[in-house]
Amino acid sequence: MADKVLTANRLTDGIAVWLDAAGQWNENLQNAFVARHAEAVSTLEETGKKAFADNLVVDVNVIEIEERDGQLWPLRLRERIRAGGPTIPYAKDHGFADPAFVAA
Repeated sequence: MADKVLTANRLTDGIAVWLDAAGQWNENLQNAFVARHAEAVSTLEETGKKAFADNLVVDVNVIEIEERDGQLWPLRLRERIRAGGPTIPYAKDHGFADPAFVAA
């Protein structure tokens, strides 16, 4: 089983966020809580459902990641783009994605 993290978009501004070990939604993938077994993945799923029901986040997903050179790396291109930042300017104080991080 691949390692997994919980991601969503914050309801207030649409910015991609990840659930950290303290149960907070964080803008940095590298701070995400990593689920390494089925029970932890199940807990992430339940946490995501509750956060969605409480209108904290939308588009809640458990995604597969791997560790590369000490960094969390989403396996899907869509998630690398979300983690790296927008590919176009649209949100104040959020820069562009690093092309090396979002490369297919």
